[in-house]
Amino acid sequence: MNKQLVFNFKSDISKINIPSNLNNPFGVYVPEIARIATKEFQEFIALESQKWKYDFRIQKGKMFGILVVQKEDNAYGYLGTVSGKLPENATCNKFIPSIFDDSVGDFFINKGMTELTEISRQIKNTNNPSEIVFLKEKRKRKSIALQQRLFENYHFLNLSGKKKNLLEIFKHSPHGNPPSAAGECAAPKLLQHAIRHRLKPIALTEFWWGNPIKNKEREHNVFYPACKNKCRPILEYMLENTELFNSRAQVKKKN
Repeated sequence: MNKQLVFNFKSDISKINIPSNLNNPFGVYVPEIARIATKEFQEFIALESQKWKYDFRIQKGKMFGILVVQKEDNAYGYLGTVSGKLPENATCNKFIPSIFDDSVGDFFINKGMTELTEISRQIKNTNNPSEIVFLKEKRKRKSIALQQRLFENYHFLNLSGKKKNLLEIFKHSPHGNPPSAAGECAAPKLLQHAIRHRLKPIALTEFWWGNPIKNKEREHNVFYPACKNKCRPILEYMLENTELFNSRAQVKKKN
C-alpha cells in the first residue's frame, strides 16, 4: 500500500466520537470526524491548487471527497480525492487516482479517443452530405463500442473481496446501462482504495469547492450526498447494501 496516500490527522481527535458504522453516503448526516478531516483536506487543497494555476474563487469549482479510515494499526487517517479529473490536466500525488488504468489494453482508450477526434475532423472538412452522414454514423458506432469496452474495464471490489465491472453492476439496477463517467466520482474511488488496502471505512463525505455552478445546485464549501444516478448501484454493490446504509451511524467513544 502507498502509505503516502493516507493523510494523518493534524487535529487532536482523542475526544471525538468515532462512528462504529459508515454513514449513509446518500444521507445528509456528516459525522464530526469527517468534518474535521474535510477542514484539513480543504487546507491542503488551498495550498496545492496554487500549483495547478487554477483559481477556484473565479473559475468553476469541483466536487471533492474524503473518507476517514482506520488503519491496520488501529490509528485513524483519511483519504482524499476529486470527482473526475483536476482542472487544466493538473495532477496531485496525494489524491486517490482513478479506478480505471488507462494503460490497460495497450492504451485502448487513448487510441480510441484519437480515432474519434480524427473522424470529427473529417466531418468538419467534408462538404459531401452523404459522406458526412456516413462519418457521423461511423463515429457513433465507434463511440458506443469504446464506451462499452471502457465500462468492461472498470472493476470494483465489494467488502467481501468480490469483483464486478460496471456493466455487471448496472445490469440488475433500475438504471440499466451505466451513465457516462460512472465510477469517476469521489466516493467509489475512495472506497475502492480502502477495500483494496484493508482500511476500514469510518466516515465518508463529499463537498463542492470553488465557484458555484450557474443553477446554484452546487455551492462552495457545502456538503452533498453521493449522486444517485451514477453512484448508487456502485456503492450498494461495494458496501453490499448492509447496515452501513443506516441514516445515522451509531457512534462509540474512542478509547
